[in-house]
Amino acid sequence: MMNMRSNTDEKLVAALCSQLGGDKKGRRKLYIADARPRKNALANVAMGGGSESPSHYFQSEVVFFGIDNIHAMRESLSRLRDYLDTHGSTSSDGTLSLLRHGGWTWGGGNLSSMSASVATLGDSGWLIHVQSVLAGSAWIAARVALESASVLVHCSDGWDRTSQLISLANLLLDPYYRTFTGFQALIEKDWLAFGHPFEERMGMPTVSGCSDKPLDLSRQSSVGSFPSSPMRQSSGSFAPQAPSSSHAQNQYSPIFLQWIDCVSQLLRMYPFAFEFSSAFLVDLLDCVLSCRFGNFFCNSEKERQLVGVSESCGCLWAYLADLRSSEGRSHVHYNLFYSPLKHKGPLLPPAAALAPTLWPQFHLRWACPSEAQAGELEAQCRNMSLKFSELQKAKEGAEKKAKETTNAMESLSAELQNEKRLSSSAMALAKRASKESAAIKRAIQSLGCKVHFAGGGDTTVDIETNPMGITQESVFSHSKRESDGIVQHQYNSDLSISISAVADDVVSNNPLDRVCGAICPSRARDGGCRWPEAGCAQLCSQFIGVKANYDAIDSLSIYETYFDTREEGK
Repeated sequence: MMNMRSNTDEKLVAALCSQLGGDKKGRRKLYIADARPRKNALANVAMGGGSESPSHYFQSEVVFFGIDNIHAMRESLSRLRDYLDTHGSTSSDGTLSLLRHGGWTWGGGNLSSMSASVATLGDSGWLIHVQSVLAGSAWIAARVALESASVLVHCSDGWDRTSQLISLANLLLDPYYRTFTGFQALIEKDWLAFGHPFEERMGMPTVSGCSDKPLDLSRQSSVGSFPSSPMRQSSGSFAPQAPSSSHAQNQYSPIFLQWIDCVSQLLRMYPFAFEFSSAFLVDLLDCVLSCRFGNFFCNSEKERQLVGVSESCGCLWAYLADLRSSEGRSHVHYNLFYSPLKHKGPLLPPAAALAPTLWPQFHLRWACPSEAQAGELEAQCRNMSLKFSELQKAKEGAEKKAKETTNAMESLSAELQNEKRLSSSAMALAKRASKESAAIKRAIQSLGCKVHFAGGGDTTVDIETNPMGITQESVFSHSKRESDGIVQHQYNSDLSISISAVADDVVSNNPLDRVCGAICPSRARDGGCRWPEAGCAQLCSQFIGVKANYDAIDSLSIYETYFDTREEGK
């Protein structure tokens, strides 16, 4: 009024715009968004208030959003409640709308009553107010995202409509605030820490005491509560409500509830952009209105700290987090269709998409319980998703078992192949040993001995050339050294015969070998051996040398009866 200015406010805004501009030469454009209707701003001039003038703020533009004050919102919700109570399937008195007032309601089928009921919903103004808040928030988000401009938002006091607009704009601009963690941070920042008076606006209990004493909770008087619904006349119309003398003193207003309603409208428009579901918003409101938790007590953060709310009351966020952790991603608070990659940037809804609808999960759950099951399809999809997850887990388990079975079969197949190789090697060794045994037997038999192989591995050699007719038996054990290709048979008696197997390619220095080669009648002219065709003591590609231990022969006992017998014979 009278061109009054605030130099301090102008300097503060100018400094803020300079800081936001950074190193750029030109400052960012400033929009001053006044949430009030223009007529309300002009009316506040009489009380020393008013609005900014663009001429006093450099490179700025003032915009009015036309959102009504807290009293209009309170009356609008009251009319909406009465509409639901009148035209819902079940009224607060327990009667059906089909039988109420002789059927002169929506359910009665009378066209005039249907038109009246639609007009009553429109007259409540609730959806119009929701649309105004959504439109203002979308406008702010568009200026920031598309023009990189700065937007200064305020209303009369700065803690009602301002909180609604700023928090919704943040929700549209930043995907972080559309998650559980971000949504909690958004409420803590733009509502609780910003100073929204929850105690006055939502009829919370008045908290008294201090941090070291138990809290004393007492309900507010009727001044801070909902006004009673208008009395219905017998014709179905509404009786006008007497003006309340305490209208100005009644500070109750569903500002936070209206903001949650706006969030539900965005969730309906962008079902893939939010991590939380509509059921989460309903439970959040129920927890706030039930006063079970202390997060929303008092009117400011300072009051909550002074009375020690955090030490004496439970935490709403911890409670909701425990609910979600009990069932994981299958909990109803999780949005089944959430896809963060689909909406990585800001959400900028056009004006035509901002037409709101009545939030059925919250507003219709008591008046029209069967029709309020808008999330029934979502619940069925959730069940299908759970079944699909179970089938997916079963499939993964079956694939894991099949892979383990395949690995086990491959391992067994490898072991079987190894066993086959070992069996073939053992059979080859057995054949070779059989040939060696036959050759050794023939070699010993060529010396006039008989060889008997026992099952325990021992070999008995009978010498038939004994002149006394006494059979000398010697038992030897068979050992083989494969490392140097030498096979040795050692006798356990004094008369021992040592048999060695030497490969053909090994040059032997044994003189007996050379003698054997010289006296062998089957020796070919070229010096080659013709065994086994010649019947020599030769094994395949090996040469068998026979060597007698003459020291053992000298140590043999000579029986005197032998000589006596010979002399008597003479």
